[in-house]
Amino acid sequence: MKSGFVCLVGAPNVGKSTIVNTIVGKKISIVSDKPQTTRHRINVIWNLPDAQVVFVDTPGLHKPVHKLGRYLVKIAVNSLEGNDLLLFVTSTEGLRKSDKIVANRIENTSMPFIGVVNKCDLKRERTIKEIEDMFSSMKKCVDTQRISAIRRTGIDELTDKILKHLPESPAYYPKDVFTDRPLIFMISEIVREKIYYFTRQELPYSSAVMIDHMEETPKLMKIWATILVERDSQKPIILGRGGKMIKKIGTLAREDIERLIDKHVFLSLHVKVKSNWTESDRTLNELFEGEMR
Repeated sequence: MKSGFVCLVGAPNVGKSTIVNTIVGKKISIVSDKPQTTRHRINVIWNLPDAQVVFVDTPGLHKPVHKLGRYLVKIAVNSLEGNDLLLFVTSTEGLRKSDKIVANRIENTSMPFIGVVNKCDLKRERTIKEIEDMFSSMKKCVDTQRISAIRRTGIDELTDKILKHLPESPAYYPKDVFTDRPLIFMISEIVREKIYYFTRQELPYSSAVMIDHMEETPKLMKIWATILVERDSQKPIILGRGGKMIKKIGTLAREDIERLIDKHVFLSLHVKVKSNWTESDRTLNELFEGEMR
């Protein structure tokens, strides 16, 4: 049997979480078209008859300008070591400074990697060749693969290459486990995803979700959660006119949570202004408890 840890590393918004969800055939990591959607290290377990792959989904590596960004980069960097394989994910949108930051980080590790060019359905051959040349110049590159995670193009070839480079080993997790994250975390991420979906560019970065309380019966899960924002002007954006926006966020989140836990859900959301929480060590330590080793 083959088993191992495969860490996805790349700049923000190259599609790392979409790749993981596509491979495992289940939505574990939240996704959006906005940068820095992934804020935590998330282990996603893919069980096969003769293999177990633990995908480590991480925040995008970038040059941070805020304290929250520095926390995200530290989580991503801490996740690099201790894996059996890295997937260095880029996209056909172009070779950016942030991709070169990732390349430098990888060069300073002892980890072999597969270079992955995502979004190849955009057919930008010149850009793809430039990225593949960068991969081939790196000493730890063991393979490359062009893919489109959304269209599932090249995914089977990528998984074959991943399995080829994993060691013989017993499974690390039971067969019925699909993530190492607790339910309370999954619920907060679902709510945050809906905020990203409905609100404009600058607000998602300044918002966070904290689960205040949960009560469960055999047929019903009751959840009370707080959406944090940084400024008074952001609160009415989340609430919407007559509370319409927060109702839309709650409705879509509740539907996803019900699919996740297979029971009815009561979800109560309220908004709290916490000035400059993205620069507060106390709040950030609470949000990222256990991840800032």
